[in-house]
Parts: sequence; structure tokens; C-alpha cells
Amino acid sequence: MPSSGRHVTMLTEGTYPHVHGGVSTWCDQLVRGMPEVDFEILALTGSGREPVTWELPPNITRHTAFPLWGHPQGPDAPGLFAGARRPLRGRERRRFLDTYERLLLALLDPGAGCDFGTSLYELAELARQGRLTSALRSEQALRSLMWIWTMPHLPTLAARPTVHDALTATDLLEHALRPLAARIATGSVAHAVSSGLATLPALAAQHFEGVPFLLTEHGIYLRERYLGYRTDAQRWPVKALMLGFYRELNTLGYRKADLITPCNQYNRRWEERGGAPADRIRTVYNGVDPALFPEAGPEPETPTLSWCGRVDPIKDLETLIRAYAISRAELPELRLRLFGPVPAGNEDYRTRLEKLAAELGVTDGITFEGRVSEVPRAYAAGSVVMLSSISEGFPFSLIEAMSCGRATVSTDVGGVREAVGDTGIVVPPREPAVMAAAVTELLRDGARRAELGRLARQRVIDRFTLNRSVDGFRQIYRELAGERPAAPRPLPVPKTWTIRIPAPRRAPAPLVAGGTPA
Repeated sequence: MPSSGRHVTMLTEGTYPHVHGGVSTWCDQLVRGMPEVDFEILALTGSGREPVTWELPPNITRHTAFPLWGHPQGPDAPGLFAGARRPLRGRERRRFLDTYERLLLALLDPGAGCDFGTSLYELAELARQGRLTSALRSEQALRSLMWIWTMPHLPTLAARPTVHDALTATDLLEHALRPLAARIATGSVAHAVSSGLATLPALAAQHFEGVPFLLTEHGIYLRERYLGYRTDAQRWPVKALMLGFYRELNTLGYRKADLITPCNQYNRRWEERGGAPADRIRTVYNGVDPALFPEAGPEPETPTLSWCGRVDPIKDLETLIRAYAISRAELPELRLRLFGPVPAGNEDYRTRLEKLAAELGVTDGITFEGRVSEVPRAYAAGSVVMLSSISEGFPFSLIEAMSCGRATVSTDVGGVREAVGDTGIVVPPREPAVMAAAVTELLRDGARRAELGRLARQRVIDRFTLNRSVDGFRQIYRELAGERPAAPRPLPVPKTWTIRIPAPRRAPAPLVAGGTPA
């Protein structure tokens, strides 16, 4: 197997090559920009049946869809359930329960001193044997969770967790841990293109086989999990467990990655606070090809706001529609054109946006254009290009619009301010009145719009080209392949397994619905 950075396993979650969006665009650019590198794609998906929506270049030698919620498909699919009929017994079961309880304490009681990483690697051994799923779904594992949840000193006790909560949490955790079973070829560089679940195969391969682990972050994965769980229907004990899991996994990934490559300085600050050593962080900005995003030319005759992206709650299109309604009260001819697909599962969000537009009386001025094949056309359609997100990394839609020479109004999230500099207007997120004021001011000053557009394109050419970004990763792959650490020794198996816990353990009893022991 080559050792010169010419073999890379790219780990994705919910993105390339099954979904269109900024991260997927970045993945495709990276792969196509290095035809001399052989890439394998290990894509974490929902069911495993999601279609491939990108045309895969020839240097992708293998693509595996790894389902978090379905069953593996095809002859090369990973053996998730290969050992499901071999339940743990005796000493193996006791060892698993001790490991699992340490993991739960690391998630729910960080002060207990139980190391998340140690427990995770021990569970990874079971996952690689195909035996973790059945172990986690055992009645003993369910009892362990109920026992720890109801310890007198933990806040989850006050929420009175039920068996239904335990079943829900166990199901979510079991599915989240499934990627531990995925294998990465030795001799490659494992490149996780987000924090979170995509790091699980990389962590295991680094620990057991010494595979170099590269972590790239676009959005802040942990922050987005917290934002997402605010509106989830699960009860507090379930949320506490899962957010604890994402927190600890995020921290472990930061600590263990051989190199972390945030796409902006904003992400770097999060990573350092999350435990990443500063000397292992190297910022590599996203880039675009100015030739593919040329100057857009004359503005539309009717004043128009243009937005391009996927229709998703994290893009906060409610704020954009509210801002549009405020601006339209002053500029009645103003139009809003929204370009981009509605991902599967987001249909209700699209309906919500349409209802909001109807409530505000602006339906006749808003068009949902769907996915556009020629993306520069979406930016050319606007007098001003908008970005209203509540979370971003270093958004492609913004630097693409800048490359097209359009003035922009964007929310101050992630690396937006680093991208825009003084070539556009940046406003606080979730402030439609402030956004509307910026839009109205810019639409009334054609000379300023033209000057900002000219400066924006020059900024992209000077700082954010695709060649610069790809060359940065080409060098990083070579560095990691040439400095591969020796495989660590496996953890010794202790003769006894003990946990120091301040509360006494109750005698086991069969559980019945409603959370009451029979």
C-alpha cells in the first residue's frame, strides 16, 4: 500500500456523495483536484439505500454506504450483524456491562472519573466482531442505564426517567455507535470531513492499526447538535445522554486527531476550547475557481434578493422571509428568489416557510426555484445575495457569490466575517429588522453595490481560490502518510473490573412498561 499520501479514506456523514450542499461540494472539489490520489469513500447514511447524486470521478476506487438505521447492502457491505446471534455470556457479559456503565458515567457524570475513550475502544472491539448491537439491546444494558440515570446526585433523577426513555436512548445510542464496526484500509489516511459520528471509524483505525487520522470541520458539529436537540421531542434524560455522547466524542476526536484542519479561525477557537492541541490545528480555507464563477454582469431590472443553498432549518429562512417582508414595505417591487433543493425530511420546513410568507402577505414576491444546474445563474439573479444561517463553517454560497461580483448581506456566524472582510454587510443572526435595514440601504445605493461586488471578487482571487485549498490538503496527506505513528499497544484486560460509584446498586428486577420494577 502506498505511503506517500496517495491513498485516502474519506469519511462523510449525511453528505457526499449522496446529498448536494456545501460540504459535498468541498469533498468533490478535493477528490477531483487530486487525480493522482486514490480515494475510498465511507459514507454514513440513513438507510443505506440513498442514491448517489454526484458523478464519481475515476480516482474514487471504492464507495461504501454505511447505514446508521438500515441494513448494509451489497457483497462488500460491513458485517454489522454478523455476530448478533452470539450473545455475550458469563465473563464476557460482565466485562461488557462494566465497560458500558463506565461509558454511561462518562456521559452523565463527568466528575466520576470514567474515561470515555477507554470505554469506547473496548466497545469498538465488540463492534468489529459484530456483537455490540445485541449487547446494547440486552435487558441487562437497559437496567444499567436506568440505574445510572436514577443515581441520587444526578439531575436526570428529577426527570423520573421511564423504561420508554431507556428504550429510546438505547436505540439512539446503539445506532450512533454502529460506525465503530466499519474498517479502514491500513496504509491509507483516514480523513473525517466532520466531527461526530464520522470520526468513529477513524478513531478505531488509529487505535488498533495506527492509521493516521485527519479531521476537517466545516460547521461546528457539537454546536449544531445542541441547536437540533432544542426542538427534538425526546424527554430530558434522553437528551442528556445523547448530548453527553456527542460532547465526549467531539472532545476525543479533537484530542486524538493527528491533524485538525478547520476551514476558518472561528472553528479553530471552538476546537482549542474543546481540547484540541493548538500545534495540531492548521486552518485551510475553502476555495472556488473564479473561472467557474465569473462576474455576473448587469443586475436584474427588478430589485431582487437571491439566496442559494439547501432548504434546511439551520439556514434560518424564516428570518430571511421576515426581513424581505420588512424591506418590501419600503420597496414594493422587491422580489426574493430562493434557489436550492429541499432535502428528504425537510418538506415540512418548506411548508412552514410558505405559511409564513402567506401570513406576512408576501407570497406573490417569493419564488422557490428548486435546485439549479448552473449555480452562477442563481447569484446573477439577485441585486444582492443573502445568507441568513444560524450556523456555518466557511460557506461556499458566500464566496461563490463574491466571485460573481455580487454584493452580499450575511449573518455573522462561523467564518462569514473572515470570508467577507469589508466587501459586504454582516448582520447578527435572527435579527430580521437589522437584516432588512442593511438590505434597504444597499438597494438604494447602486454605486456602493457595484464597488462592494468588485472588491468581493478581488478578495476571492487573492485569498480563496480552489487551487490554494487543494494544494494545502495535498501537502497534508503527504505529511501524515510520511509521519504515520506506530500502532499503539492494545489496552490490557484487567483481572477485575470495578467502578467507584457513590450510590449503592439496587438488586436487579425485571422491568415492565412505565418504568416500574415488577
